[in-house]
Amino acid sequence: MNARAYLQRQWQQDGLLARLLAPLSWIASQAVRRKREAYRSGRKTAWRAAVPVVVIGNLYVGGTGKTPVVIAIAQGLYAQGWTPGVISRGYGARIGKEPRVGLGANLDPADYGDEPALIARAAAVPVAVHPRRVLAAQALLRACPDVDVIIADDGLQHLQLARDVEIVVQDERGLGNGRLLPAGPLREPPARLREVDAVITNLGSVSAGTQAALGADTDPEQAEQSVIHAGPLQLTMRLEPGPARRLSDGDTRSLADFAAGPPVAAAAGIGNPQRFFDTLRAAGVALAETLPLPDHYAYADSPFGTLRSGHILVTAKDAIKCERLGDPRLWEVGVQARFEPMDLTAWLNTAIARKAGGNRGGSGPAPSF
Repeated sequence: MNARAYLQRQWQQDGLLARLLAPLSWIASQAVRRKREAYRSGRKTAWRAAVPVVVIGNLYVGGTGKTPVVIAIAQGLYAQGWTPGVISRGYGARIGKEPRVGLGANLDPADYGDEPALIARAAAVPVAVHPRRVLAAQALLRACPDVDVIIADDGLQHLQLARDVEIVVQDERGLGNGRLLPAGPLREPPARLREVDAVITNLGSVSAGTQAALGADTDPEQAEQSVIHAGPLQLTMRLEPGPARRLSDGDTRSLADFAAGPPVAAAAGIGNPQRFFDTLRAAGVALAETLPLPDHYAYADSPFGTLRSGHILVTAKDAIKCERLGDPRLWEVGVQARFEPMDLTAWLNTAIARKAGGNRGGSGPAPSF
């Protein structure tokens, strides 16, 4: 068992290491509490944009499936008449003091980060990147004055930016052992879930029976009322894979074609590579080899030399960095988020109207960092 797998097991089962680290987690929880109290009391002031802000985040450290949610929300709001823009940290990118704003299908992941570059390509929206989300939001609105709603990718803990709607994305790991880092996997206490507007559970490729057991039981007729009643809206998300696209020439094939052929390889540098492998197997694709890589893997050099398969399936997040490798074996498999028991963006329209309706009318003061 490697170190990462061991740590995940400790975080899920509250093992000996987790219990030994519990005092450090208590210190972390106090720091989180003081930070939130500073904003609640008014000792610190969050900057409020002149447009609605929707924050997508998670409590569990690492990847839980936020990027497909951001893309789905951006596409859904655009279809309903909004002009969305996205802000993000730009993890792994070469970002200096000033935020960087980009729009287009060919943004360089080295300049914007793999996820923002993917979001810009998939959703055709402008993106702004900077570790300080307020600076990113300000730069986005200056460069793209038509933007009328901001989607903050992975911004739940960035309290300097005022928000109108908060959405948490979690996966099958849930809250783990319920402890904060480093004794557990959480960035904030579990009680934080009661304060957000919606919780989306990413079920990946699990069966419909498992989905029902996990609790996708929100009544569609009551879901919109969750915006004004206690407790967040509960949704589940399934990631449906689309056709595969060969990176070298753009040729496309259905996954059924791969399922009918000989076993292939799959590689993923995402927060939970196993989820991608499970999705392919659920689609009937036999995998002869799998290559899990660290999240945000840079692909400075090709890691595929040891793979013998004639075809290698990779995620869209990986593909955006692998284009330059020139390996004709590489095929991108994108996914589309499907939400149950109701359409996420239909609910979000109501949430924005109720939560942001009285908060517009100009930007507030910039926060003190």
